Order: sequence, then C-alpha cells, then structure tokens
Amino acid sequence: MAKNIAVIGDSESIKGFGAIGLDIYPCDDFENAAHLLRKIADGDNYAVIYMTEELFELVEKERTRYDSRLTPAIIPLPGVKGNTGIGSKRLSAFVEQAVGSDILFQ
Repeated sequence: MAKNIAVIGDSESIKGFGAIGLDIYPCDDFENAAHLLRKIADGDNYAVIYMTEELFELVEKERTRYDSRLTPAIIPLPGVKGNTGIGSKRLSAFVEQAVGSDILFQ
C-alpha cells in the first residue's frame, strides 16, 4: 500500500496543499493538535507529515514519540505568520550529528 503525505496546521496556512493532492488536516484549535497528530501518525497511512512551525513547537512532547520511527517523518514548514527558523535549526542539528560539524550554516 502506498503511503501518502499529510499537512497539519491552521486552515489559512495549509489550504493550498489540498490543491496539489496532499491530505490536509486543519487545526485551528491548538489544544487538539497533539491528539490530531497522534491519530494521523498512528494510522500508518502517511510516510510524511508536514506541520506548520507553530504547531510543530506546540506538540513537541507528542512529536518526540515518533523520532525513532522510520515513518512518519514529521517536518516543520512555515505558516502564514512567517518562518521561525525551526526547520533550519533542525536540519543543521541533523547534519552536525551525521557529519560531526555544521557544514551547512556556518
């Protein structure tokens, strides 16, 4: 079975992703974000879950449950409020862990 791509975030930030065929999950109620992530990630239908950076930071405790799993990959993306830089920081940390030095953003 092929796995899909999901996008979670405030409705204004993610509505365009539905037009290109991604499954969108609007979450304007930030209190339910952790529950929504758990429901989607545990369903085993998605290889990649994109989340707006704002939600990504809010569900950190829940999100770390999936760090050791191969799928789903949970990736932050900027929302309509702009880029907070969390994606660049995570990429830099991954590269530094793999290579031993931050070769991307020095």
